[in-house]
Amino acid sequence: MELNEDERIDDLEINNLKIIQNKNWFCFGIDSVLLSDFAKEIHKGSNILDLGAGNGILELLLSAKVEKSTITGIEIQEEVCNLVRRNVALNNLEDRIKIKNINVKDLEEDRKYDAVVTNPPYKENGTGLKNEKETKVIARHEILGNLEDFIKSGSNNLKDKGAMYMVNRPERLADVMEYSRKYRLEPKELRMVYSKVNSNPVLILIKMVKNANKYLKVREPLYIYNENGEYSEEILKIYGKEKE
Repeated sequence: MELNEDERIDDLEINNLKIIQNKNWFCFGIDSVLLSDFAKEIHKGSNILDLGAGNGILELLLSAKVEKSTITGIEIQEEVCNLVRRNVALNNLEDRIKIKNINVKDLEEDRKYDAVVTNPPYKENGTGLKNEKETKVIARHEILGNLEDFIKSGSNNLKDKGAMYMVNRPERLADVMEYSRKYRLEPKELRMVYSKVNSNPVLILIKMVKNANKYLKVREPLYIYNENGEYSEEILKIYGKEKE
């Protein structure tokens, strides 16, 4: 496939999947990889919705982790949306992955999805430093859609007892809890991600189930690095690079 200026192809090292990334836009990080692993329990053959597709990393990873799934990705930025479609075509997944160029706020209610995944913008508008590239600003800051919009849209498109999986920052946990219950999504599972032991958490992984009973399970911590500064055994396993 022909690449545009500033693009490269990276090997995802699972199912021979590859992804085109533009170094000047938003390249995927460990948060998306951890979210795909957190959501791999989604049942085989499920109909999945991704709110905020970015470059399509979650679509690609979940196509490998959730067998026979069909995935719809929502992406507001037209040029980024076109990149996702190229990534789908690069991996011959057009029959399983569809991409819609629309704002999550404008997504019509359609309760046909078994699961929703999302890696939404972390920062509230007006907080934090903004990158000069508009594509990165939109990906990281709540400019065109805020956390409540993502959670409301997720709930509106889930079947009863369907699950929404999200990665976010620890400082947004209270907001996630507030909005999830507002829209009938009950927090059921929470896992904190730490850079290393005895550090503050850097990410949260949370599962919310539509119209579920109250009961929150807090899972064991996930550490990215061990005491030697190398990837932990669990991170290596998630990346498919277990030590022999």
